[in-house]
Amino acid sequence: MSEPQPRPTSATDQTAKPAPAAWAAVISMTLGVFGLVTAEFLPVSLLTPMANELNVTEGLAGQAVSATAILALITSLLIATVTRRFDRRNVLLSFSVLLVISSIMVATAENFALLLAGRVLLGIGLGGFWTMSAATIMRLVPEKSVPRALAIMFSGVSAATVFAAPLGSFLGDIISWRAVFMLAAGIGVITFIVQFMTLPSLPPRGRASLRTLIDLINRPGMKFGLFSLVIIITGHFTLFTYVRPFLENITGVATAGVSGVLLGFGVANFVGTHLAGALIAKSLRMTIALMPLVMGVATLGMVMINGAFNPTIVLVAIWGAAFGGVPVAWSTWITRTVPDEAESGGGLVVAGFQTAIASGAVIGGLLFDFVGSLGVFGVGGTVLVVASVVVTIALRPAPIVSEQT
Repeated sequence: MSEPQPRPTSATDQTAKPAPAAWAAVISMTLGVFGLVTAEFLPVSLLTPMANELNVTEGLAGQAVSATAILALITSLLIATVTRRFDRRNVLLSFSVLLVISSIMVATAENFALLLAGRVLLGIGLGGFWTMSAATIMRLVPEKSVPRALAIMFSGVSAATVFAAPLGSFLGDIISWRAVFMLAAGIGVITFIVQFMTLPSLPPRGRASLRTLIDLINRPGMKFGLFSLVIIITGHFTLFTYVRPFLENITGVATAGVSGVLLGFGVANFVGTHLAGALIAKSLRMTIALMPLVMGVATLGMVMINGAFNPTIVLVAIWGAAFGGVPVAWSTWITRTVPDEAESGGGLVVAGFQTAIASGAVIGGLLFDFVGSLGVFGVGGTVLVVASVVVTIALRPAPIVSEQT
């Protein structure tokens, strides 16, 4: 596999003498992640009361999540081009504003159409934020600190995973689903204030055009890297989408127990996110290959023990911890592979994630209908192990600047 192209001289000059690390700004990015991801998945835990009050089916109400994902995919490919002349600080602040407006629109929606409009705005904010997140982080801290900073930022995803579904469901029963979305709006307001106070001015960099995306894909290592990413994320969501049927039908966990197991997954995911930063500092290639291997072995282990209760709980936690490192590792990969166009590269990574999420759900559903939960986990686990082997053999991430000659 060829080495990725070296960054242009101008980009190298810009990063050769990095400004002091802006860790407060990194924390503000973490808040942004937490708020956006929490709002994204709140409908999952509030689907029934939302559908009942708006007089729609649960299946239609579930499209509130799909609409957000679709707009996030589209935005991830276009946002760098559309906003290429704007200070990145102002663009990031606008995403927090969209989180606030979206949450208020959903909380006050009198019909499903208005709710869907609010969710569309959230998709724009979500896709835009994810696209610019890695590129922003690499401008806030020295390059050697990027993996650590990314781990801190992605801990916001883990925190949202832990709190969004169980806490959203719990509070929805007490104060109503509308009040829960107003709380999400409050998180957005806090995020905006913290980002306004901590984010420095970040003038735009790079060419950021639709042609840039094509050029990036054609750079050495990009096609294989993005393909590998899609396969790994598809394998994960093939499994994760159908983890509840596995736990209920194979392991015999009661409905209430499923929430507890998934909470354990989220906590382990939080831990894994932070461990990934240390692993990446030692070897990015090893981390990228190790995560899907651990995920695959853990899920295949669940199949081999036929869902035995106690070992399955442990294996789900191991799976969650390993997945926590995946977005951190691949975000680091894009910052090293195309450092001169990290925003556009980030858009490709986000698009890959969104495509894989949808693909994993579809493939898992087809497998589930034909071979059941055990078959889904057997196939998904095998795909992850094979992907790990292929990545180990063929992927050659670029070193950090200090390692380049």
